[in-house]
Amino acid sequence: MSAAAQTPPVAPGASINEEVFYEGGPAKGDLILNLLFGLSLIGIPFAVGALVRALWLRFRITSRRVEVSGGWLGRDRTQVVYSQIREVRSVARGFGFWGDMVLVLNDGMKLEMRAVPRYKEAEAFIQQRMAASPAAKGAAKSGFGDNAAA
Repeated sequence: MSAAAQTPPVAPGASINEEVFYEGGPAKGDLILNLLFGLSLIGIPFAVGALVRALWLRFRITSRRVEVSGGWLGRDRTQVVYSQIREVRSVARGFGFWGDMVLVLNDGMKLEMRAVPRYKEAEAFIQQRMAASPAAKGAAKSGFGDNAAA
């Protein structure tokens, strides 16, 4: 058996050393809940939004980057490496089964991720990778209480 036959195939755009934490679409509960709300007149826009997310939004969280594919027919793709992320913010949705996350980048831009399944685990994974990135090791983190009195 040759060495090429023993190596598993690698996804397009991924490196051999890249470990995939999550790859897939938004939480199915988000779609179900919003379709139920869509039975009322007020809930129709939310149901349409959830349907569009379910059809075309895809997340890929790996050991090297966060990738979000979305937009009309899933044609827009955004990739962010962990050294570019300054902060991760999240909020629970669907009784905590899924949540929304915002990745605040070093340049002030924000990457929104709606209806992320297992969002607390994903947030912890991203923060762990941020702490291990080369940029985090060289820069000192400062928070609200870290400012010295002038």
